[in-house]
Amino acid sequence: MSVDHTDAQAHRPWRQIARRKSRQIKVGNVLVGGDAPISVQTMTNTLTTDAKATIAQILAAEAAGVDIVRVSCPDEESTAALAEIVKGVNVPIVADIHFHYKRGIEAAKAGAACLRINPGNIGSDDRVREVVNAAKDYGCAIRIGVNAGSLENDLLEKYGEPCPDAMVESAMRHVKILEDHDFFNFKISVKASDVFLGVAAYQAIAEACDYPLHIGITEAGGLRSGTVKSAVGLGSLLWAGIGDTMRVSLSAEPVEEVKVGYEILKSLGLRRRGVTVISCPSCARQNFNVIKTVEVLEERLAHITTPMTVSVIGCVVNGPGEAMMTDIGFTGGGKGTHQVYIAGQTAHRLQNEDIVGHLVGLVEKKAAEIQAEKAKLEVAAE
Repeated sequence: MSVDHTDAQAHRPWRQIARRKSRQIKVGNVLVGGDAPISVQTMTNTLTTDAKATIAQILAAEAAGVDIVRVSCPDEESTAALAEIVKGVNVPIVADIHFHYKRGIEAAKAGAACLRINPGNIGSDDRVREVVNAAKDYGCAIRIGVNAGSLENDLLEKYGEPCPDAMVESAMRHVKILEDHDFFNFKISVKASDVFLGVAAYQAIAEACDYPLHIGITEAGGLRSGTVKSAVGLGSLLWAGIGDTMRVSLSAEPVEEVKVGYEILKSLGLRRRGVTVISCPSCARQNFNVIKTVEVLEERLAHITTPMTVSVIGCVVNGPGEAMMTDIGFTGGGKGTHQVYIAGQTAHRLQNEDIVGHLVGLVEKKAAEIQAEKAKLEVAAE
């Protein structure tokens, strides 16, 4: 059996996260809010009119575990391509709509599972009603997307600058529009590139309503800086129980956003997917090249989706202790002889020859055993 480090310690109060109670909606076949798992999103950066390239990018994100993908629909040609894109992928597609209400109607007809709009930005009440009716007719959810960089002018005049109160007032203004049209299948985001502003806005909107929240630190930056910034902001919210679906916004390929999203959720025990490698930073005590070993190991294990933990520690100071809490452990030993642990127990020793290959083989074997056991339980339950 797999060592479930999260479940084994879930009874400890300092490991528990009490999630905000939100109502639940459906985005295609993905539940958002309530007790549903926190879903991971990304957004394509191909031209939507290039359906083939957009589909390829979405399929790559699917392989990384994405739950929902957003696609920009700035013009009629893009919404026309959306129908082909929806048919070519397996995850729900969110159509990103700005200003022109007809794009929202076209996207709903094309099979979008959700429309990302600001109801107050798409024109008259009649136009809003048309978009809402299209969402109802075609089973679309809606995401109210408030951004600190594009607040309404009257709110900027009222508050003097983007601030949490202005963002929440903007969101609740849009909420009222949808509620007045008897539409409730929606989620809300109040994003900012500033961590303090974004976190405070989400804390405030979480208190103001019970609709599900899409969380993110917008325009967070490049792969390294954006990952750190997102981890700080999203980690703070998730730890407080706020967030039902999330996107890590990076100036990087969509697959990287998905990977970082999962790592943030895994670090808090909120989602488990793939191998979690626990490794030391290395020091003069290391008995093999820890940094290079871990770098290659993570690449070689990227195809494993079964939740599993592997510890790779350079010496015996922390190695045996970490190995007790992981599915597979590896601890460096003297004279090129290292110790391998399985399910926390001493298993066998290994010489220096091929550490990575040996560990990959053990992980693949363990993953196959876990999947076989899972399949057996599913058959027995039928």
